[in-house]
Order: sequence, then C-alpha cells, then structure tokens
Amino acid sequence: MSNNVATEKEMFGHPIGLFVLFFTEMWERFSYYGMRAILVLYLVSQSTGDNPGLGWSNGEALALYGWYTMMVYVMSIPGGIIADKLLGQRKSVLLGCILLVAGHGILAVEEMWAFYTGLVLIVLGVGMLKPNISTMVGGLYKQGDIRRDKGFTIFYIGINLGAFLSSLIVGYVGEVHGWHYGFGLAGIGMLLGLGVYMYGQRYLQHVGGFIGTSKSKAEREAASKPLTKVEKDRISVLLISFLLVVVFWGAFEQAGGLMNIYTLEKTNRMFMGFEIPASVFQSINAMFIIFFGTSIALFWANRKLKGKVSSSLFKMIIGLIIMGAGFFFMTGATAQFEATGSSAMYWLVLAYLFHTIGELCLSPVALSFITKLAPLKYASIMMGLYFAVTGFGSKLAGLLGEWSESLGEYKIFTGIAVFCVLFGVLMFGFRKKLEVLTHGIEDSEGSTQEEAEGFEIADNS
Repeated sequence: MSNNVATEKEMFGHPIGLFVLFFTEMWERFSYYGMRAILVLYLVSQSTGDNPGLGWSNGEALALYGWYTMMVYVMSIPGGIIADKLLGQRKSVLLGCILLVAGHGILAVEEMWAFYTGLVLIVLGVGMLKPNISTMVGGLYKQGDIRRDKGFTIFYIGINLGAFLSSLIVGYVGEVHGWHYGFGLAGIGMLLGLGVYMYGQRYLQHVGGFIGTSKSKAEREAASKPLTKVEKDRISVLLISFLLVVVFWGAFEQAGGLMNIYTLEKTNRMFMGFEIPASVFQSINAMFIIFFGTSIALFWANRKLKGKVSSSLFKMIIGLIIMGAGFFFMTGATAQFEATGSSAMYWLVLAYLFHTIGELCLSPVALSFITKLAPLKYASIMMGLYFAVTGFGSKLAGLLGEWSESLGEYKIFTGIAVFCVLFGVLMFGFRKKLEVLTHGIEDSEGSTQEEAEGFEIADNS
C-alpha cells in the first residue's frame, strides 16, 4: 500500500483509480453474488425435471454453503500474505481475477468434477482479490483524508451494484433457463471485470506495489523494522473489533442461506398474478445499498464535522444493533406463517432494509478502519484477516441455518435478533477504552477546511 496520491487525475472529487477498482469489484461481485444467489437453490432442487438440481436436503445444502462461504474468505489470509511478502496488491488482484474467470467458467460445465473444481478456483480467486483490492482503495488516500470513508462507501456501492444486477439477471437465468446457464453468465461478468482492471492499470501504478522493492525509502524501511507500541495497540483494537464482525456476518449471511430457503418455501411471492423467483429477493439488500449508501455516508461525515461522536467503532456498534433488530421482522414472518400457512413479502423487505442500514454503518467503515490502523507492512494481511473473520461469520450462519431444522425458524430468527442487540450494547461499554488505543488516528479527519470542502465536492457529484 502506498500513501502517495495521484494528483493528475480525479473524478467527482476522488482519485480516478477508485473508479477502476469500483468497476473491477462490481463485476467480481456480479459473478460471486450471481453464483451465490442460485447455489443453494441449485443444491436443493429436485434432480429430475426441466431444470434439475442435485436434490440435496436443506441441511446438506446449508452445510456446503457454510463451508464454501467460510473458505472463500479464509483464503484472504494467504492472499494477503502473498501480496505483502511477495507480489504486492496490484499483481495479486490480477491473479485473483484470472482464477475467478476460470472458476466461474468451469462451473458452467454440467459435471460434478466441474462443480467442485469451479468452487475451489473461486475460493482461491476471491482469496487473492478481496483483501488486496480493498487495501488498494485505502492506498489512494493520504492519512487523515476525510474522503477515505466516503471513498470506501462509493467502492461498496460498486460491490452492491454488481450484487443487485446479478441477483436479478443470474438468478432469473439460473432458475428459469438452467442453473448452468446462470453459472456461465456469472463467468462472463468476471471476464468483464478482468478487462476493466487491465485497462485501468495506468491509474493504479502508484498504489498496490510490493513495498520491499518500492521507490519510497520509507516504505522499504517499513517492510523490515519492528512494530512500535502504537502500532501494536492499533492492531489490538482491530482484532477486538473483529468480534463485532463475526457476530454481524454470522447473522447477516442468513440472507443467502436460511432466509433464501424461507423465501422459496414459506413466503407468498405472488404479485399481480406473477410469482417472483426466490432468488430475486437477494437483490433487495444491494438495491437499498445503492439508494442509501451515499446518504448514510454523508450523515456520518456531517456528524463528524459537527464534532459529534462518529468514530469507526461507534458506527460499527450501531450497525450491528440495527442489523440485529431487522431479524425481529423475520420473527413476525414466522409467526404469520405458523398462524396462516404463509407469510407476506413485506416482512422480508423490512428485514433487508434494516440489514442494509446496519451493513452500511459497519462493513465499508470496517474496511476503511483497517487501512487507517494497520501497519504498512501488514496492510493486506490485516485486510485478509478481516475477510477471514467474515468467513467464520458465514460458517456460523450456515450452522445456525442447520439448527433451524431442529429448533425452528422462529427461535433462530428471534435468538439472532436478541443476541446482536445485547452484544452491541455490551460493546458500547468498552468503546471509549478501545478508542484510546487507536492513539488519535481518526482525530485529525476533516480538521481542515480544505478537507471538508473536498468532501462536500465529492458528495455533490
């Protein structure tokens, strides 16, 4: 990671490299979330008929889903190590793109060997791409630049624009025309992402290089000198903040698993005489992020400029509580189903709305927080560890989904809601002590009029 910011090219008040990474990640997420939207449905669909699946039980499908989503992100740790110690982030992202194109392409082949080979390649590709492309976003901004959080929110909108389009397009093609056509379409999206990244290399030359061979003397020295006490304290804060991340994603990732199956089996999806495919509901979260992303980022930035509490930890705790409260709507959905034999779609929409607001308060903020606190030589490794933690959260989500077969959805959804809210309240009790250990890393953000104006210009775009 480099803190040098290119001055020659900006767009809408941000480095043009941000938008190269935006569209690369958009197409990568198009491929990943498109495949994710139909994976569980493909596994549980009957193995006979016009569009045969594998005929697995719900428990078997959720178990594979949990292992797969966990390994996708756990592989971010070796992906970060390879970047920090060998290739640099820029080359690691390129390798990840190539592996993903191959993985999604192979999934289109209707053979079990191709199914498992494709999943393995996708796991390896995401592991190389995810921690390193996010770290490169942070490298586009100087330390203390108030635009950094907004830049990550813009980047995050790119993630969810891809997820929104894929849930609609790939989900529809997979359910209606054939699962493997859907997998193949996801591969085409990843190929477009690779093309965007290769074309935009001219705008990324100043970020993502291997610091061991950097032209910057400070960066070369950072690769070998021991950590200071301040750096160790900041790493400690990051590691503790990851507890929030595990709990958040353990709950949130019910969207692709248990909530996806609940939508398919127990939700009345008829609208004006047409039955909405279950996979389409996977797009609601992404749609809300596109609508509300910049507004929530602006809310927090204005709060910061007014001197009110708006630290990263504060935002993340608030995000967990709001997201957890969204599961009370799923409690309402299951109560309605038990009473009438069907539940209305509005319960899902309200749950996804709260999940989205919570996600926008936590996820892009956490990405930005890591790039602020992580020592230079461990930038990608700490980002990789973050994504690995989200992977453990996804595995937890899969386990909770499996338990629903014995405990029932009502207890699972209600239990998730209560635990998330109480855990968030508990973390508030430690917030100030943790913020002391950041040694004022966020105190200077927006401290100058020039930085504040820069943020406003970006928001008016």
